[in-house]
Amino acid sequence: MPRLKNHRSGFILMLMILASTSFGSAQTVVLKAARMLDVKTGRMIEPAVIVIEGDMIIDVNPAPEDLPEDATIEDLGDLTLLPGLMDMHTHLCFDIEGDWVHRGIKEGPADAALRGARNARITLLTGFTTVRDVGATGFADVSLMRAIDNGLITGPRMFPAGHALGITGGHCDSTGYAPGVLENGPKCGVADGPIECLKSTRYQIKHGAKVIKICATAGVLSFEGPVGAQQYSEQEMRVIVEEAARHGIKVAAHAHGSAGILAAVKAGVASIEHGSELTGEILSEMKARGTYLVPTSYLVDAIDLDSLPPPIKAKAEYILPIARESLRSAIASGINIAFGTDAAVFPHGENAREFKVYVDQGMSPIEAIRSATIHAADLLGVDDRGVIAKDKLADLIGVVGNPLEDITTMERVQFVMKGGQVFKRGE
Repeated sequence: MPRLKNHRSGFILMLMILASTSFGSAQTVVLKAARMLDVKTGRMIEPAVIVIEGDMIIDVNPAPEDLPEDATIEDLGDLTLLPGLMDMHTHLCFDIEGDWVHRGIKEGPADAALRGARNARITLLTGFTTVRDVGATGFADVSLMRAIDNGLITGPRMFPAGHALGITGGHCDSTGYAPGVLENGPKCGVADGPIECLKSTRYQIKHGAKVIKICATAGVLSFEGPVGAQQYSEQEMRVIVEEAARHGIKVAAHAHGSAGILAAVKAGVASIEHGSELTGEILSEMKARGTYLVPTSYLVDAIDLDSLPPPIKAKAEYILPIARESLRSAIASGINIAFGTDAAVFPHGENAREFKVYVDQGMSPIEAIRSATIHAADLLGVDDRGVIAKDKLADLIGVVGNPLEDITTMERVQFVMKGGQVFKRGE
């Protein structure tokens, strides 16, 4: 027995040594490039030397003598480094390819998750290391998040919404089918009245939602009534906002029409998605409360209107030009704006084309970049990303040239790192 005891003690000691050497030390990488953008000050810093350990940045531009001797050197040459980009309005598990109108009765959540795996990889490789995914069926987006976090597939960090919440027959419901087909309730986001709204919010959070998405008004890609009509009451939205807040979760409100936008702002949502019909009163209220606008404006140029069913095409032709004018007013007003695209309405991977729209409508290039970095991080309520700095996540991208001089440079990302792991080098 004493021999067995000694043998066991030796075995445990060996495991402890292995743990402290093989698994306790993270790889150190020194990333070099010609320059990097300080998104807070708007200054280009030359050169760029970033020290990364594991998935974190541990130093930026240290003195040469302070560089770790055993580090792996990654020299990117004539690239401009920026923080990983963030898109606050995506639908990775969805697209409008093929017979998307009837997809809900032909496919299930597994199909959506597999589609999401394809789109997640495309999104990451174009420089978006974090996304908010605002609605998917059957918690496909939550499953996608977990698969990415567990290293099973390639994709950005995700803040999924689970099912978007809306009224019976509204934009977040499935309409146009015979009675009994796709009849959903609070678990699937179709909730009427304060009690059902409360239950639906709790159910999404129970099953992994990191943001709650609501449909304050009607929408475009659905068959219900006028595109801007208010659907949720301010009382219903307030119940959702207050319950989500108790769980430390924010609410994003799909909203086109002015009455629904104003009610959502007064109910305390963190962001207005689309915000197509903004008024002076709404802009003042948003500014006073710090409410974000997530514009999703590139789709105005990108969406193939002729491919849409006639009722949906008519709604799009009416609301999209108005939305573009509202974006111009929002930029001029100085309200909070966070980058968002509605990727899925146009092909995934074209997200960065949203930057040029902002600049064309009056935003400076640095503010456009901030919308997808520090402002997006603020909307998410996180402080571990959005800038290149010590003790931040090693989420970095590289582009050729100076995006402050040519914002379309953001559409041609050459280098992508997420959590210290390189996912892309070159085209």
